[in-house]
Amino acid sequence: MAKHRYLVALGSNMRHPRHGAPRRVLAAALEALDHGKLDVLSASKVIETPPLGHSRRRYANAVVMVRTKLDPDALLGKLHKIEHRFGRRRLGQAWGARVLDLDIVLWNGGAWASSNGQGDCIVPHPAFRTRPFVLAPAATIAGSWRDPLTGLSIYQLLARLTKSRPAPR
Repeated sequence: MAKHRYLVALGSNMRHPRHGAPRRVLAAALEALDHGKLDVLSASKVIETPPLGHSRRRYANAVVMVRTKLDPDALLGKLHKIEHRFGRRRLGQAWGARVLDLDIVLWNGGAWASSNGQGDCIVPHPAFRTRPFVLAPAATIAGSWRDPLTGLSIYQLLARLTKSRPAPR
């Protein structure tokens, strides 16, 4: 069975009783990812970003590149188990505070879409192109990786997102 490469986004904006502040939660999550059926190939630095939506707490965000034999559905299941071990409960509220959020951003197999009993698995992540807190760290470890839907590299997507636009007249 072939090994696949994935970009996985990590985020946290809540303290964990054992690991502490969000930056430390991400460090512990990185260790959890590196055990078992995943090999962590590289990891970005952690950045702090303002919250989206209802949450008021700043986020710690990072991106890792992993290698595994798992297909996207199986990897998503593993990521959900890790989130659960860290205390994440999926209660249906989007944009809320969370101890740990793990999302598949890209994989070297192109596009993937499926629906299983735990929810939808869509790769590339539907919103990653609009999220500087994903693209900026991803550019540091996989800037030339191309989005299979647009053909643009992570560098190009980040440049489009951060390019200043002229003020409307």
